[in-house]
Amino acid sequence: MSKTAKTAPGHYSIRIKKLREEMAGRKLDAYLIQDRMDQYWLTGFTGEDGSVLLTPRAVVLLTDGRFDEAADREAPFARKVLRKKRKPEETVKELKRAKAKRVGFNRDHMTVGDYDALRKLAGPIKLVPTESLVTPHRARKDADEVEKLRAAIRVAEQAFQSVRAWLRPGQTEREIAAQLAYEMQKLGAQGETFPAIVAVGANSSLPHYEPGDVKLAENQLLLIDWGARVDWYGSDLTRVVWLGTLSAQMRAVFDVVRAAHDRALEAVRPGIKAKAVDKVAREIIHKAGYGKQFNHGLGHGLGIVAHESPRVAKTSADVLQPGMVITIEPGVYLPGVGGVRLEDDVLVTETGYEVLSSLPVEFS
Repeated sequence: MSKTAKTAPGHYSIRIKKLREEMAGRKLDAYLIQDRMDQYWLTGFTGEDGSVLLTPRAVVLLTDGRFDEAADREAPFARKVLRKKRKPEETVKELKRAKAKRVGFNRDHMTVGDYDALRKLAGPIKLVPTESLVTPHRARKDADEVEKLRAAIRVAEQAFQSVRAWLRPGQTEREIAAQLAYEMQKLGAQGETFPAIVAVGANSSLPHYEPGDVKLAENQLLLIDWGARVDWYGSDLTRVVWLGTLSAQMRAVFDVVRAAHDRALEAVRPGIKAKAVDKVAREIIHKAGYGKQFNHGLGHGLGIVAHESPRVAKTSADVLQPGMVITIEPGVYLPGVGGVRLEDDVLVTETGYEVLSSLPVEFS
């Protein structure tokens, strides 16, 4: 079953054109997209069962009957094909219809089993594994995407301020995480970008801690890493809060992390290597004696998913470009004592950077 295609609106038309140029440069007659978020970026279709076949003349959306109406609403410009089973027969049928001879696909998004099944049916059609053609374009946000990220950041920040005013000794990490998720949804979020990290005291030394039953107490550090998803785009922020006073040891850690955070922000600009920005923060932390306690990259790209291209880490080969939205999140973690991480969301501009988040860095 299929429908007549319409002209793609605005930003979708631009994205489709960019991918077609990539295809032409690689001498590909078609490109198969199987990742759900790549599919959404290119067409606006949100269904979890779908793939997109892009050719020089058509955008073909393959899905099943559960998403019949959704496909019409979300991607009316694509030619819809409803398949009865998630098998390669319909894909090959469309490839033959397009008279494709060379078909690209993201080698990271196809299983060996799917590849073997497709190859057996494809006959003389050559399947060409490539790196993602979508990732470099998703890394540089257009104006519409930046506005969606701004909205997601605003919701996350407002929810955090509400929770901060609500905090009392005796509340558990799980209770705080649940309250934060509730406040974000009340403000219009689809949900969380990821399950929030809420860590009390010594638990804050675990960068990816899962909230438990530990209760908040006076003079204890509370680390919260959270994000709101609005219109499919998600924010990602981290702050530390304490009720009462902070110990001298953790105050010293906080000051070092804040210095690394601020200096790394100042280094952000188009054309700089991502690993050079990481190095700025890492050197400050190393000189303070905490080098081994900063055990992750400085940041990552942000968009439809929480971790996108580029990588901002000491091993990254990426170069920052205008339109990229990245996190800056240095941290120091002392096992058995606690940890500090400070994270903001940053847009790389034509001349430097803009911090999209606006929360104060320090809370007590």
